[in-house]
Amino acid sequence: MIIQKATVKDAIDILALQRLAYRSEAEIYEDYTIKPLKQTLDDIKSEFDDHIFLKCTEGDSVIGSVRARLLEDGSCYIGRLMVHPNHQNQGIGKKLIKEVENIFNTCPRFELTTGHQSHKNLEFYQKLGYYPYKMEKVTENINLVYLEKKR
Repeated sequence: MIIQKATVKDAIDILALQRLAYRSEAEIYEDYTIKPLKQTLDDIKSEFDDHIFLKCTEGDSVIGSVRARLLEDGSCYIGRLMVHPNHQNQGIGKKLIKEVENIFNTCPRFELTTGHQSHKNLEFYQKLGYYPYKMEKVTENINLVYLEKKR
């Protein structure tokens, strides 16, 4: 298992993983129109302009990914943490988050979001030191929970 920076050439593999990994989120909310499932290849490619993408590979397969970018206030926003369903609960997500924190090691604060009913994600992020600070209604059934970690 190797974690390294992804390039735009990895976008198609990251999109395929994203569509697979976010199905479980869609099932929780019974909403298959969530943004990660609607994102296109061109959308992801354009995010390489202002995000750093990391990938976790096993052989030739991308089994995990995360993206991050600097916010105007100097914080780091972490988005779209995903691990292939067959490789979950093996520490890959934690390693990806820790690598983002290492890359953005001068940031005083990290921020990420997850759905309010995504209890497994909320517990996972809290174990890594991320705590909720606000909630935002996205749809009738989905509220985004914003979590932060301060240094």
